[in-house]
Amino acid sequence: MHHWVRASSTDFGGTPPQPRSGHTAVNVGKSMVVVFGGLVDKKFLSDIVVYDIDNKLWFQPECTGSGSDGQIGPSPRAFHVAVAIDCHMFIFGGRSGNKRLGDFWVLDTDIWQWSELTSFGDLPSPRDFASAAAIGNQKIVLCGGWDGKKWLSDVYVMDTISLEWMELSVSGSLPPPRCGHTATMVEKRLLVFGGRGGGGPIMGDLWALKGLIDEERETPGWTQLKLPGQAPSARCGHTVTSGGHYLLLFGGHGTGGWLSRYDVYYNDTIILDRVTAQWKRLPISNESPPVRAYHSMTCIGSRHLLFGGFDGKSTFGDLWWLVPEDDPIAKRSSIHQIGNSPEIKNSETEFDKEERQKEKSAIAELQKKLELSMSCGLHLQIVEESEDKEFIELGTRLISGEVVGDQASLVQVAALACREHWKESTPMAIQLKELGPLLRDYQRLVTRKYVANNGLASVDSGLSRKETFKFYHLKNPSQLRMDDIPKLLEEYKTLLSD
Repeated sequence: MHHWVRASSTDFGGTPPQPRSGHTAVNVGKSMVVVFGGLVDKKFLSDIVVYDIDNKLWFQPECTGSGSDGQIGPSPRAFHVAVAIDCHMFIFGGRSGNKRLGDFWVLDTDIWQWSELTSFGDLPSPRDFASAAAIGNQKIVLCGGWDGKKWLSDVYVMDTISLEWMELSVSGSLPPPRCGHTATMVEKRLLVFGGRGGGGPIMGDLWALKGLIDEERETPGWTQLKLPGQAPSARCGHTVTSGGHYLLLFGGHGTGGWLSRYDVYYNDTIILDRVTAQWKRLPISNESPPVRAYHSMTCIGSRHLLFGGFDGKSTFGDLWWLVPEDDPIAKRSSIHQIGNSPEIKNSETEFDKEERQKEKSAIAELQKKLELSMSCGLHLQIVEESEDKEFIELGTRLISGEVVGDQASLVQVAALACREHWKESTPMAIQLKELGPLLRDYQRLVTRKYVANNGLASVDSGLSRKETFKFYHLKNPSQLRMDDIPKLLEEYKTLLSD
């Protein structure tokens, strides 16, 4: 049994890092955790904040060393990779604004000096959301990412002695290109899980890469692993950390279900047991931290330290311990809901206002296309699947067997069950109690199809007759007549098939 414990001021001295997401946090030896970069309030960061494990102290070192443009250390960035080898932390790539970076740096933590290594050898192309890991005590492997135009599946190995990069020639089948995945060395293999793939789908596949250890003399090759147990749902922006005989996966985000454009953020804790080679849900005695992605998780002895992240609206600066039940701090009082504490930044407030205004304008334009009364539709509230209790209850009844997983997984499976049910239904088979959930899901799909990306690019081609989607403006199912049901079901199936 494990416990989540909110870190308190008595756990350490000094000033912890400010809120951020897309940062990195790496263990340098057994004595420190080094946090670098990240993003908050649309501002990219370049600061270094260090946790001294032995002295339980946060501090900011005064770093030296300049790069090609004269600044000390790497420029501000997020969604980069960081790998520690001995006392050195290597940084590659990332994003600053809309620019993908391809520079390469090393920080000597013995003397806190940065050195730029960009001019050494043929580096990988600029990218963000890549993933990297240390191979033993000398090499680094980097794979995938997003270069601003395409998802990548390439693999590079860098020797920290010669500073040479080499693109690995891999035979056989390759994992689909991806970004926002994790890459973790487990003995002689690199394990890659999840990520966002070409065209945007979130993935939940697990791959192993062999041929990275010179002494083994293996031909590099990928193998897809399909392990038994309660596998994680598809996601990106999660973390995977090593914890003895298991790997621990936490958080991330995925899609809200079939046909949904909306992200769902997770706070589940899942382990990959290396002994039995299967997925398991880690038994947790209390409530988990709030959902998030693009956070960091580091292993400190038998504890794991969670910091930062983003939940779609807010950037976090909270710190949490995940500890076994025999840990002295496991007995602290149960977790309370954080709310909007000073350690959480509502970083997207103004952006959200702009987006809501664009969505209102887009809905109004849609109403004009549909020749609907402007007064009735502007007050229409589109209810999300997770808030539609009747919809979720109906989907749950349609599912045969128990749904294993968190609330987000239940919502996703229930939504899929409802949509498959209505896709195969006839008007005569629709029960009166289904009309409310059916109408609301119909309105959700119309909104997402025609208000996607805050625009109406597909409206003209989608509306061949002015009466198409004429039930969009209805506020409740009591406004439907019996002879409306065949037309409603027909339009709903059209939305599912598009």
